[in-house]
Amino acid sequence: MTKGRKNGLYRGISDELSALMRTGWADTERRDLEPAEQAPYAARRRAALSALFPGERLVVPSGGLRTRSNDTHYPFRPYSGYVHLTGDQTRDGALVLEPRPEGGHDAHCYQLPRDSRDSNEFWTGYTAELWMGRRRTLAESERVLGLPCRDIRTIAEDIARASAAPTRIVRGVDPALEATLATDADRDEDFEEAVSGLRLVKDEWEIGEMRRAVDATVRGFTDVVRELSQAVATSERWIEGTFFRRARVDGNDVGYGSICAAGEHATIMHWQDNDGPVRPGELLLLDAGVETRTLYTADVTRTLPISGTFTPLQREIYDAVFEAQEAGMAAVKPGAHYRDFHEAAQRSMTERLVEWGFIEGPAERAYELGLQRRFTMAGTGHMLGLDVHDCARARSEEYVDGVLEPGMVLTVEPGLYFQPDDLTVPEQWRGIGVRIEDDLLVTADGHENLSAALPRSADGVEAWMREHAG
Repeated sequence: MTKGRKNGLYRGISDELSALMRTGWADTERRDLEPAEQAPYAARRRAALSALFPGERLVVPSGGLRTRSNDTHYPFRPYSGYVHLTGDQTRDGALVLEPRPEGGHDAHCYQLPRDSRDSNEFWTGYTAELWMGRRRTLAESERVLGLPCRDIRTIAEDIARASAAPTRIVRGVDPALEATLATDADRDEDFEEAVSGLRLVKDEWEIGEMRRAVDATVRGFTDVVRELSQAVATSERWIEGTFFRRARVDGNDVGYGSICAAGEHATIMHWQDNDGPVRPGELLLLDAGVETRTLYTADVTRTLPISGTFTPLQREIYDAVFEAQEAGMAAVKPGAHYRDFHEAAQRSMTERLVEWGFIEGPAERAYELGLQRRFTMAGTGHMLGLDVHDCARARSEEYVDGVLEPGMVLTVEPGLYFQPDDLTVPEQWRGIGVRIEDDLLVTADGHENLSAALPRSADGVEAWMREHAG
């Protein structure tokens, strides 16, 4: 309920009810809170950002609620850059780095404080705690985050009183806050690139969170195999619900909308309706990831024979994708160009497509012309972390045109997709889609496959399904 709601059943608040509601509340201040495990790492990330913009005020909002329909909202998910720099997940907040005359910055985390019990706002207002749940006090947040916290409602006034330093803000996260600040769009874009680029190399704590996300995701895939017969009896929605249950129990949520694509739906790159039939004899392409409670996500794909055994044609296509993934993964190592793994996997699939007669060779010419893209569709991977497509706003020379470094986490996910209406391939190939995706950590001497607990080869997949099928 929100204050002034049209068609509310109560016409007003009596003075007596107001007085009753303001009295008799216990002191619930939590004085036993310890700094979050992430706090010292977030402090180092803020220091790195500070060094990039000396003498400038930097503002990174968390964002606010978004309307789903009428007066209901989508579950809140803060801007990833804000989480990375603070470890905080509250809505309607902002990190402000205020430049010091002697150099460096003072960091303050602005948040919405708890509602006062001296007014009716704590039980009637838009952000009423009795409706939406208890928030931390500013003092509690200071202890948890390890940095000073202030009331977000004073942020514009505080900035106006501060030095006349040039200001940058990450745009598109909090339009109301943006409107109170005089900033330059090009300089703000440069700032957002820097905030995104800070996440390219994960620190020790982040790598631990990525392991947790992947491990939970492996359990979610196993859950799906155990309940696959239920999906056959119902639809793809059973698969979606099964994985979602694991994501909510072991983590915060799914890291993105699960792709539970059976049959010809596997040829649709981002199929998320998940309402189709699950039929033995066809394939299930499951692309899903658990997001941890600290908001780091996995992103794994397996293509499974619904009956438990690949047909000869399904296996031939699957083996071609597996071969391409092997080539791509072999190219993931420090010092390699980011594009190397993509090119290795794409060249492998191009050779197969020429061999099958679906595109005109020779393979090198076909690859240079991009002819394989009719069947491979997308790139072969992306960075992974707080976002499923992490660091997406980073500078191109540091990301897609950059070089791999230890601590980077990325996906390798080649796929072949033969559309149901593609007359350039034999009829029996149409409607088959195969993708294999794993999450790789770049190490000092190569890479580690974080999702290696899930079998990748055709024989391994079949054996794993036999072991866990319900």
